[in-house]
Amino acid sequence: MAIETRSPTITPVDGADQLLREGYFAVMQAVGAHDHPDFPPPCRKRYDLSFTMPRPGMRVLRYVALDAGTVIGRLQLVLHTLDNTDSAEMEIDVLPEYRRRGIGRSLYRFGVDVVRAEGRHRIFAMAAVGLPGRPRDEAGARFGAAMGMTNGLDDVRRRLDVSTLDHAALDALAEQARAKAQGYSLLRWHRTPEEYVDDIAYLESRLSTDAPLGDLVWEPENIDGERVRAVEEFHKVLGLRKFSTVARHDATGRIVAWTVVFQDPLGDLHAGQGITLVLPEHRGHRLGALVKVENLRFALEGLPGVRYIDTWNAASNSYMIAINEAMGFRPVDGWQNLQAEV
Repeated sequence: MAIETRSPTITPVDGADQLLREGYFAVMQAVGAHDHPDFPPPCRKRYDLSFTMPRPGMRVLRYVALDAGTVIGRLQLVLHTLDNTDSAEMEIDVLPEYRRRGIGRSLYRFGVDVVRAEGRHRIFAMAAVGLPGRPRDEAGARFGAAMGMTNGLDDVRRRLDVSTLDHAALDALAEQARAKAQGYSLLRWHRTPEEYVDDIAYLESRLSTDAPLGDLVWEPENIDGERVRAVEEFHKVLGLRKFSTVARHDATGRIVAWTVVFQDPLGDLHAGQGITLVLPEHRGHRLGALVKVENLRFALEGLPGVRYIDTWNAASNSYMIAINEAMGFRPVDGWQNLQAEV
């Protein structure tokens, strides 16, 4: 059946209108199932909670595109309130059957107007692309380019299928790393102990300067212990399962390496490998490999039903990629980090 082309009505979703709120989430579900069928479905609990308890340091604006009263697309803008306050992150989804009719362009232009009205002049977005031998629908990347966005950094998503995990290889990797990590002790936790909150805040701040950023115009973040605790409280209310392993430098007592695995409350089969960081002055001791292997074991103990763990790395981050590959992570697709001055 042909769908008539028309300019959509774009209206905000503030949580009070249940039909718009449900329509927005339905678009997330439908587009996710169509574009990224190997991803876990969007977390309903995270979505509902975001209307009353957004993640600390972020303000989220949501809009829907309507055609004759039917929600056919969505726009999300994330405005950081503590760092990078001149920028916004943008997500646009349009139902597959309504694509190539100017709906995405209307949402993009509307979003740019909102970003400017908020006193911001830069937007970021992400789009999937294929890898050699692994084709992917690249409509999102083509759309970004058509809107004048440029790719500032190439990422690659890798996935570990836990059912194929080579435990002997994992043991060997850990032993090789441990032999070079004399003078360091490993700790693990679900919630940061009070004596290490400031160390974790410092490590998390370093991620915005130490991780490869390519040509992205992303300002350094200044994270303190108060923000670490606020985010942990948000995760607690959400029901996020979080597993952290750190390396402590025995001579100073400081935390110098850290990695995290996390799982949304409704995502039993799927989990994510998050931050892994080693302070520059402590590199060369295989701490990155050691904390990642031991944290994987920690997570598998607490998540007996998990099957897939996904992680993203900058394509240029050869050191972290080598560790992930040795652990059994394999490339799935590429991702462009798009940006535009508006």
